[in-house]
Amino acid sequence: MTIRSFINRASRTLHSFPASSKLLVLCTLSGGGYVAYSDSQSNVGSSSVDINQKEGKKKRVVVLGTGWAGTSFLKDLDISSYDVQVVSPRNYFAFTPLLPSVTCGTVEARSIVEPVRNIIKKRNGEIQFWEAECLKIDAANKKVFCRSNIENNLVGKNEFSLEYDYLVIAVGAQVNTFNTPGVQENCHFLKEVEDAQVIRRSVIDCFEKAVLPDLSEEERRTNLHFIIVGGGPTGVEFAAELHDFIQEDLVKIYPALKELVKITLIQSGDHILNMFDDRISSFAEQKFSRDGIEVQTGCRVVSVSDKEISMKVKSKGEVCSVPHGLVVWSTGVGTRPVMRDFMEQIGQGNRRVLATDEWLRVKGCDQVYALGDCATIDQRKIMEDISTIFRDADKDNSGTLTILEFKDVIDDIIERYPQVDVFLNKMHLSDVADLLKDPQGNYREEVDIEEFKLALSHVDSQMTSLPATAQVAAQQGTYLSRCFNRREQCEGLPEGPRRFRSGGRHQFRPFRYKHFGQFAPLGGDQTAAELPGDWVSMGQSTQWLWYSVYASKQVSWRTRMLVISDWTRRYIFGRDSSRI
Repeated sequence: MTIRSFINRASRTLHSFPASSKLLVLCTLSGGGYVAYSDSQSNVGSSSVDINQKEGKKKRVVVLGTGWAGTSFLKDLDISSYDVQVVSPRNYFAFTPLLPSVTCGTVEARSIVEPVRNIIKKRNGEIQFWEAECLKIDAANKKVFCRSNIENNLVGKNEFSLEYDYLVIAVGAQVNTFNTPGVQENCHFLKEVEDAQVIRRSVIDCFEKAVLPDLSEEERRTNLHFIIVGGGPTGVEFAAELHDFIQEDLVKIYPALKELVKITLIQSGDHILNMFDDRISSFAEQKFSRDGIEVQTGCRVVSVSDKEISMKVKSKGEVCSVPHGLVVWSTGVGTRPVMRDFMEQIGQGNRRVLATDEWLRVKGCDQVYALGDCATIDQRKIMEDISTIFRDADKDNSGTLTILEFKDVIDDIIERYPQVDVFLNKMHLSDVADLLKDPQGNYREEVDIEEFKLALSHVDSQMTSLPATAQVAAQQGTYLSRCFNRREQCEGLPEGPRRFRSGGRHQFRPFRYKHFGQFAPLGGDQTAAELPGDWVSMGQSTQWLWYSVYASKQVSWRTRMLVISDWTRRYIFGRDSSRI
């Protein structure tokens, strides 16, 4: 075959496929290369009609939020089956676990953010994005009302509405002030990238103010008293970052202020990092004591002014006031106003957090899903269905369950009620049949309904709410995208556990969170980690594990390289103290 005849045949083939409007073909012939470029314009009209008809059949999915949950959902969603529209007040995704590092310049703010349009651009442009804030969700009419947060003199309306077939709510949460007087006006928060940037400038302001002439030593000490409220992971990590920033960088350029700086961490509980293993909590308190960070446990803040913070010491019952230069409030999360309004609409107004079922479907609202910090899973108790489970498992209607009958349904029970699996692991039961032992520890050939209830009576005590972490939100986003991708397939072939009440099977498996561990950076290249399997690791080697995990979890290679370069730059040149 000659080269000319090959090219002619290839050209005719390309023109027979309207969708391949631009195809680049690289052919290697006789050790050389030939590039053929075909720009097919034939049948453009008919193909566009087909595409429009196909698009018209797609269900519209509106996603609110571009945090961990929303971004994980978008990254894994098969958008060929859906018309996807995204609304978020921020046009970027932020790697929030590194926000404490941004407050002190260990990592730059732009190194941990990836523009949303870069993420959706990789999905062939089929996802539409609008930088706006959701003001109201109209569940009855399947609409969301939004407003652009771009505040300038540009022409055009700022408010618009979107209709949806499926709504995915991933708006996150706001800082919980517990209605403490003065917190909103006089404290810094560490929830967004902008918060970290403000804190960074404020720390430098405290030093620049303290170094001015004609200030008394007491005034300098007040300006350099940094208070962190909240002994959770964010508060502890910020305290550690601030200590390193001051001791490794700022005291070199403000040597006269070295002995005047004080960092105080206030915790209402008896220990900091109380959600970690006790060994980690103790290690963190000992390290902070060596570093000169004052940890005040058993103290509850009652008010904050621009000059002082007042707290009640539980052990003494006294209220004392302490002057401060800067206060960072990090005590948990609360529900956003738009979510509070939505909860009132659907009959959840008496709850603190929006409730979903185990499939992340909002209770009391069809085709609406919620994931991440804005919602919590209301896990069904096994004792609510215990009688139904017994009847369903009792195949011969004898009024008793044999070991074989019990084992026949136990897999569905464990999948539908994850607290059963937690209970088995906690009690170190190697065989589910051990649940049916009598009080003396002997196996029973069969049990009646009352004995069956007694065997599972303590299972529901293992139910706990999932923490409001990036790890949970990311797994929920990935899970929900898988459900959307397999929706048609699972309608005919359900993959979920048995429906004990109505018969048949659930369409999907319920969401199951898998804990991969958590880190607690403590400064001075020391990090503590709680790993799966009850493993605890502490020290400098764990710091390098933290580096590798956080670098690998970046959303793009661009941010991964920027973060690594920031860490390298900090080791070589230190942190930047410029007020920008």
